[in-house]
Amino acid sequence: MEFFIKISQFLLSLSLLIILHEFGHFLPARLFKTKVEKFFLFFDVKFALFKKKIGETVYGIGWLPLGGYVKISGMIDESMDKEQMAQPPQPWEFRSKPAWQRLIIMLGGVIMNFIIAFVIYIFASYYYGDTDVATSSLKDGYSVENPILKDIGFQTGDKIVSIDGETFENYSDIRKSLITASQVTVSRNGETITYDLPEDFLGKLSSGDDLSLFELRIPFMVAQVADSSVNKGKDLKPGDAIVKINDTEVPYMEQFRSKVESMKNETFTATVIRDGEPFQIELEVDEKGKVGIFPGQSVSKLEELGYLKVVKKEYGFMESFGVGTEKFATQMSGYWKQLKIIFNPSTGAYKGVGGFKAIFDIFPDYWSWEAFWSITAFLSIMLGVLNLLPIPALDGGHVMFLLWEMVTGKKPGDKFMEYAQMVGFFLLIALVLFANGNDIYRALFK
Repeated sequence: MEFFIKISQFLLSLSLLIILHEFGHFLPARLFKTKVEKFFLFFDVKFALFKKKIGETVYGIGWLPLGGYVKISGMIDESMDKEQMAQPPQPWEFRSKPAWQRLIIMLGGVIMNFIIAFVIYIFASYYYGDTDVATSSLKDGYSVENPILKDIGFQTGDKIVSIDGETFENYSDIRKSLITASQVTVSRNGETITYDLPEDFLGKLSSGDDLSLFELRIPFMVAQVADSSVNKGKDLKPGDAIVKINDTEVPYMEQFRSKVESMKNETFTATVIRDGEPFQIELEVDEKGKVGIFPGQSVSKLEELGYLKVVKKEYGFMESFGVGTEKFATQMSGYWKQLKIIFNPSTGAYKGVGGFKAIFDIFPDYWSWEAFWSITAFLSIMLGVLNLLPIPALDGGHVMFLLWEMVTGKKPGDKFMEYAQMVGFFLLIALVLFANGNDIYRALFK
């Protein structure tokens, strides 16, 4: 069931973004009286799952879910329609329109992507508000388990003072900023320590087995008791927090696990907090130093136990415009920084580039409209930025040649554009294969 929920969100989000992106090209094309021959969701190689001609345009759904397209008459694109291009230009064709109109048509998809993200951030801010964890409420710092962070020198219990000189009130902002950070300052036992992150930090992180960063320090909270557990049948319920083993306090999960691992084949008295009240129960440890209990996490229960403070902000309709604009600008800036790092070979970040599976994994295995719209807004920005790359097969490649024409007054020849389109297409295919190849490699060997 979880898989079908994830795949449903994945397909709905991508389909929505593809249709609206292509509509961004379609709308100005029709506005400038340019003929649009096809408007397709997914590619109809050899055949289409569905198609219907309305007016002069064929609308349809292809079978190959690698994107979508609008076929604009008189334009050298992925269709490589040489026969049409060999005919004299017609007034309704793309090539007959002034350069400024062609530029607007080509930028329409990217602009639409940015508008989508902008609008989502505004209305999501108004409807859902913001829920986050206040960094000031995390009294005993963060949990650090990732070997990459440990090798740099970070330790469990470190409190983050600043990242690249900037302080943060919300936990989610810390996680976002760490991805592109170069310097992190922490407080440890009253001492302030600054660590310079290695240039290949993002590369190591994204290609490693452990993707954790500075995680919340939480108690061992019960999610489910395994059927094969030595503690099957014990009076444990989801949300129970184990905070003490015999006479030893274990307020955090790493302390609980460390203590249990040293008690193989032993029985201990656990102090458990349920609904704010403590009680004791006898639990067993198997020969591997495990209790056979799957841990979970509930932010509301963690707040009840005093581990953190949840900050909920609600915005009025007009106020949400300012908040949404700030979120859009922050996400745009962050993604450009990530892209810059990825295209710098010395960072090794290209190793972590993912394809469709990586996008699929972003979606939760439960249905959440709030998460869906947040992810869709991010993907819309990603799609818009990637389409601006100066690769001939992408919108950015067409824009590059149009700007050259507008500056120099010289239009690139049709033959040159055909060859450029072919080179760009093969380059784009190579990038798609590389990204999805990374997904396959991680799935098989990690």
